[in-house]
Amino acid sequence: MGAFAASAEPTILTGTVTKVRDGNTIEVGKVPIHLNGVSALEMSELLGPQSRAFMTDLIMSMRVRCELNGEKTHDRFVGICYLNEQDIGAKVIGAGLASDCSRFSGGLYAKYELKGAEARMKLPR
Repeated sequence: MGAFAASAEPTILTGTVTKVRDGNTIEVGKVPIHLNGVSALEMSELLGPQSRAFMTDLIMSMRVRCELNGEKTHDRFVGICYLNEQDIGAKVIGAGLASDCSRFSGGLYAKYELKGAEARMKLPR
């Protein structure tokens, strides 16, 4: 994992999802990854468990490809992950269980948000 921390260049990581922490954090092998630009509620908040359950059903034990951007937040690497070339962040946002965090995504996921999803979830931008 040290190679990721030392690199500011994008890195491609391909592997099997071994854990879903919540609606925007997964582990590929032993590497924790925060989905860039995706804001999901914590497990103790409304819709937090549903967001994790959705992600678990979607990607647990599946092979994914993650484009890590060289940044870290807490213990997690940051990147965009794909299942069969479909953006996982777009899927969870499209399901109304997360929202676009435009500060980090540049508005990439705004088009996937369900009308009123942010108000229901009370997510910060």
